[in-house]
Amino acid sequence: MKKIVLILAVGFIACNSSKKATSAFDNSLFVAADHTAENIFSKNIEGPAVDGAGNLFVVNYQKDGTIGLVHPDGQVELYVTLPEGSNGNSIQFLPNGNMLVADWPKHNILEVNTQTKEVSVYCHDDRFNQPNDICINKEGVVFASDPDWKNQKGQIWKIGADRKAVLLKGGMGTTNGICLSPDEKTLYVNESVQKNVWAFDVDAEGNFSKQRLFTAFPDFGMDGMKCDAKGNVYITRYGKGAVAIFSPAGTETLPQCSRAIPRIVFP
Repeated sequence: MKKIVLILAVGFIACNSSKKATSAFDNSLFVAADHTAENIFSKNIEGPAVDGAGNLFVVNYQKDGTIGLVHPDGQVELYVTLPEGSNGNSIQFLPNGNMLVADWPKHNILEVNTQTKEVSVYCHDDRFNQPNDICINKEGVVFASDPDWKNQKGQIWKIGADRKAVLLKGGMGTTNGICLSPDEKTLYVNESVQKNVWAFDVDAEGNFSKQRLFTAFPDFGMDGMKCDAKGNVYITRYGKGAVAIFSPAGTETLPQCSRAIPRIVFP
């Protein structure tokens, strides 16, 4: 049976399958294992993303403020160093293949030209708290979560072709993980402290409607989220060491994995 590989940004991953899941999912499909040597990323490892050629990129290789390129054999090399004072938290790719990086300390979305590795500011807005996680639709519209951890608040932005930030939703909890459904008609956003996951109807231009509570957890926080090709939503449960899978039919959880799992990506 073909295995499904999830790429998790973690300090260490080791599955404990002593807890059986009762689900429509076959948990034997999912395998968690170390892919790189330990301690080659900083403790702030984040933002795994795969480009169109299948290359894996992860932020904070060896030290904060860098992006590492992870090869299929687990070897890692420095891909680019961000400008002084910048630090990435999320990576996504534009339709033209260039990389966007959420630069939380400097209130930027950075663009990395993947041909020249030149780093420039794609969007800056002083109203940003600290852009945390981003996703991009096929039209190139960027959606960004923007938490205010100190005050346990957050907001959601969109950035269009004009590279200007438009506030889509304010007055939320600590917005963190954000992802689009495969048909790009639903945007999911979680609130880490409040433990809620919200769903919004969204069009190709990035306009919101019909906010609704998708699910909520009684304990532990959340970080990155991704949808698979069938529309299932994978939510990393930071602190619990688990990835929860949600579908219209219900919720399923993978075998518990040790330590924190902040981000997830499908190759």
